[in-house]
Amino acid sequence: MIQKIKPIILAIALLQSYHSHSQPGSKPQNVIMIIGDDVGYGDLSCYGAQKISTPHIDQLARRGLVFRDAHTTASTCTPSRYSIFTGEYNWRRKGTGIATGDAGMVIRPEQFTMADMFKAAGYATGAIGKWHLGLGDRQGSQDWNGFITPGPADIGFDYSFLMAATGDRVPCVWVENQRVANYDPSAPIAVSYKDPFPGEPLGKDHPELLTKLKPSENHGHNQAIVNGISRIGYMKGGGTALWQDEFIADTIAARAVHFIKSNARKGFFLYVGTNDIHVPRYPHPRFAGKSGMGFRGDAILQFDWTVGTIVKALEELQLLDNTLIILSSDNGPVIDDGYQDKAEALLGDHKPWGPLHVRGGKYSNFEAGTRVPFIVSWPRQVKPGISDALFSQVDLLASFAALTGQQSTLPRPVDSQDQLSALLGSDKKGRQYIIASSTSLSISDGEWKYIAPNAAPPFYELTRTQSGNAPVDQLYHLKKDVAETRNLANQEPSKVASFKIALQKEKEKGYLLDR
Repeated sequence: MIQKIKPIILAIALLQSYHSHSQPGSKPQNVIMIIGDDVGYGDLSCYGAQKISTPHIDQLARRGLVFRDAHTTASTCTPSRYSIFTGEYNWRRKGTGIATGDAGMVIRPEQFTMADMFKAAGYATGAIGKWHLGLGDRQGSQDWNGFITPGPADIGFDYSFLMAATGDRVPCVWVENQRVANYDPSAPIAVSYKDPFPGEPLGKDHPELLTKLKPSENHGHNQAIVNGISRIGYMKGGGTALWQDEFIADTIAARAVHFIKSNARKGFFLYVGTNDIHVPRYPHPRFAGKSGMGFRGDAILQFDWTVGTIVKALEELQLLDNTLIILSSDNGPVIDDGYQDKAEALLGDHKPWGPLHVRGGKYSNFEAGTRVPFIVSWPRQVKPGISDALFSQVDLLASFAALTGQQSTLPRPVDSQDQLSALLGSDKKGRQYIIASSTSLSISDGEWKYIAPNAAPPFYELTRTQSGNAPVDQLYHLKKDVAETRNLANQEPSKVASFKIALQKEKEKGYLLDR
């Protein structure tokens, strides 16, 4: 029944959009959302990085609004992206953890998404780059040699060109409109996350075949070998459809520019998920050695180039002034996340976490896990500046709905809040509080932050990250201690109690919890 109702609602909304009484020019002609991968709060020069320069992103920041307190809903990629597209906290739904490469669709076809909303508003919709939200109906059910369904078209995207998961997981092929791009019939594809394929060499057994990158110990990136790099998972086949890591950024940028040019007269919503700066980091040779920080630093430069390439295309088509661009990251930074790329040894004085650097990062409950770069550029409407408004990526859906006059299409209830005034700079405060998740839930009002107790380890050994897990209440005064070094829970019991009540109220809403 839900699957039947969704298209009816969207059809009505689309008709309404044609008769909208909003003023001409009150909404952007185009919206582009660029989500970097593992890009930390301190990885960009416009956020204070001194040892690396990101001129294209800096230029975007100079003519836009730079947020200092914007957050993802989770400290890892799949759950944070889930929340962006659905407007729902990832912790409300089972199965939103880090997805395998053969995971089924994490967002189900009956769910309402950001792409659905933009489509109802009359925009062409596209998704390019890293996906990591699953394809097909259930794990391991995909037909990699045919049409993969369900897929992005079932949740509102007119066009898609995607990495099924991420660079360190098989399958290592591009999927265009739910079929493997450049499919090679002479090399049929098989993927497994259970058993290796007989005769296919694995990184753990054949280090001599790892001509580009070798895995770090105990991270699990020592299985199928593609393009001289071993991955997580097992794969055979692919042939000429297999990607080459050094051309991933070029491919994403080229596809994004092609989509922009193809839809320049229609008005479009485009999601661009970069692989940079996620592992395996193996940038194009033109960036080699340019950062002085090895592959991780060079990947930051490549990320900056991707942004510059997209902006240049908009300028050439005279679309920049009326295009709303959001640039952010899916979670905080990590240095060694599975490959011997010398990222730690060559880090030097660079602090990927910026002022949050004492504790945490990707996989962590601390601020460095979820506080991310967040830039809003819309020259026609947004005045340049800096915003201290508390903002959560979960609010992008409702904020965009308000921007395009599509509030009536949103499901009720929904976690996403209309924070359009904060997004565009007129509201300086933003949310009352944000909620984020790692192993535990945390809640912050921008001044104080509470992390709920849990029994998980306090240290993530593989990446040498403090997880923020503890068996006791944690309370930090972020305005005085943004690096969360002093737990004040015992000194401020009333604040702890108020945060516990707020979290409990969110949990007791109960909607969608066990779906």
